[in-house]
Amino acid sequence: MPGGRAERAGVQTEGALHAPAGREQELGIRIPRPLGHGPSRFIPEKETIQVGNEDAMMHTLFADSFATLGRLDNVTLVMVFHPQYLESFLKTQHYLLQMDGPLPLHYRHYIGIMAAARHQCSYLVNLHVNDFLHVGGDPKWLNGLENAPQKLQNLGELNKMLAHRPWLITKEHIEQLLKTEENSWSLAELIHAVVLLTHYHSLASFTFGCGISPEIDCEGGHTFRPPSVSNYCICDITNGYHGMDENQASPAGSIPITESVCEVEALMEKMKQLQECRDEEEASQEEMATRFEREKRESMFVCSSEDEESAPARDVSRHFEDTSYGYKDFSRHGMHVPTFRVQDYSWEDHGYSLVNRLYPDVGQLLDEKFHIAYNLTYNTMAMHKDVDTSMLRRAIWNYIHCMFGIRYDDYDYGEINQLLDRSFKVYIKTVVCTPEKTTKRMYDSFWRQFEHSEKVHVNLLLVEARMQAELLYALRAITRYMT
Repeated sequence: MPGGRAERAGVQTEGALHAPAGREQELGIRIPRPLGHGPSRFIPEKETIQVGNEDAMMHTLFADSFATLGRLDNVTLVMVFHPQYLESFLKTQHYLLQMDGPLPLHYRHYIGIMAAARHQCSYLVNLHVNDFLHVGGDPKWLNGLENAPQKLQNLGELNKMLAHRPWLITKEHIEQLLKTEENSWSLAELIHAVVLLTHYHSLASFTFGCGISPEIDCEGGHTFRPPSVSNYCICDITNGYHGMDENQASPAGSIPITESVCEVEALMEKMKQLQECRDEEEASQEEMATRFEREKRESMFVCSSEDEESAPARDVSRHFEDTSYGYKDFSRHGMHVPTFRVQDYSWEDHGYSLVNRLYPDVGQLLDEKFHIAYNLTYNTMAMHKDVDTSMLRRAIWNYIHCMFGIRYDDYDYGEINQLLDRSFKVYIKTVVCTPEKTTKRMYDSFWRQFEHSEKVHVNLLLVEARMQAELLYALRAITRYMT
């Protein structure tokens, strides 16, 4: 996994203007102050890269991000822990939103709003509201989905299923979008829309999973209250200002360092033992299938017992329909969803070519991004160097796909329980399935001796595995419709 905070570092933006309170009153002006400290509520500001101290590659990425977005946003400032991934991410997002493609620009930003709103991600919704208006979008659409064109309203069903229960998508859902007499979608438009929806569902996971703070100029990113602990009110608390930086709070349970060091050693020992077992014997196909079903079943019972408040949510529900529809495990209440076998329909053999055929170059960009996230390593684990982390990365990726009912025939799912402990599984499932419920306590409770850059890398794996899982179900349904 990645490591070496000093080698790659993280990033922060300049603080708000500060003026003496008396001088403010004298001039009759109100000066905003940032509510948070740095780009993340979970990562101490001093452990992120300071703007101005970045290396040449990071500087180029910041310039590209600023040129594309018109700002250096906090997602970029956290992702830059991993410059190679950030470069691929920015290139893909730029292509989806701004380059030639089947959908008009204002539709693209509106679809981003619809997707982010499904997870109550007001941070992303607000960014795209501004972009939507900037490219000439009709402000009336922002009053609620019912004010948008019928064609976009028709996308609401696919949006909710992709976000919460993608295994339910069938070729009939695709047919309804492509074959309505009026307001029908073309195949190319639908592929563009599906990629945008999955991109923003997974980016909502990253935003909540890394505790991304709103920028000072965004809703929820500033206060006009004086910076005094004794002088804030309940409205500040509901807006996320607690008079004390969340980063300064003690981590969950204040675990002794020796205990968390032992956790790292134990994890490395398990990896070594599993590798030896692999070398000695291989489980039968029947046993592998049984282990997959067991892990899939167990994943249903991984749930958080959190009562801690997650990030304050602002109401963005007007941007989607059926607000009560959310994530449900696929085998609840006697429902049985057939296992999605990767050898029958995979990204490499099927999804990639379909996307590239209907929306040229996007398949290539996505493929590169998936590979970078999956293969990214600095051969470190916490304080250890020269470590092969491929087994751990594969366990994380395959556990996410397992939660979506997707099975790799050549993988022994017994490894997952050996490598991922319960607190880590809770974090993974929350970030991937119900990201709006992610809390700092969950973030602090797994891999307690690992670098923040390593936890950000975990989030990159979660984001890309989730996006690929959603895409696989949607693209399989489109393929079945076409054949």
